[in-house]
Amino acid sequence: MHSAPSVSYPVGRSRVWALALGLAWLGGALLTGAWCAQADSVGWRQWLAVACVLAGAGVALAGWLASPLGELQWDGVGWCWLARGAAGEQVAGLLTVHLDLQQCLLIRLCGAGGGRRWLWLEQRRQPARWDDLRRAVYSRARAAPDEARAPLPG
Repeated sequence: MHSAPSVSYPVGRSRVWALALGLAWLGGALLTGAWCAQADSVGWRQWLAVACVLAGAGVALAGWLASPLGELQWDGVGWCWLARGAAGEQVAGLLTVHLDLQQCLLIRLCGAGGGRRWLWLEQRRQPARWDDLRRAVYSRARAAPDEARAPLPG
C-alpha cells in the first residue's frame, strides 16, 4: 500500500461556511419578521429581537472575516498549519475530519499545546491538488525516521 504524497494546501475564507452562516441568519430574520408582522403592536420585545438579529449578522460577518488564512501541510508523518500574516503562527498536530462534503472538508487540527484550529478546506482553492489532499487526510502517517530505526521489543 502506498502512502499519501506530501501536500501543501491553501486555506482561506470558505464560501460554504459563508452560505451556512447566511442561511442561518436569513432564517432568524424571517422568523423575527413574521413574529413582528403577527404582533398587534410592535413593542420592546420585537425591537430587542430585531436588534439581536442585526447583532447576529455583525457577529457572523466578523467571524467569517476572521477565518484563518494560511497553508495546511502534510509531510507523510504529520500535519502542520502555517498561518499567513504578520504572526506567522506554525502549529503541528493531529487532524480530524468532521464533515466531508466531497468538494469541501471541515477539519479540526489539535496542536501539541492543546490549541484547536477549525479549518474549511475547499476544492476550488487548488483543484489540481485536491485529490492529493483527500488522500493525505484519510491516510495513516508513516513512522518518523527515529521510530523506524527503533528495534522492536521482544
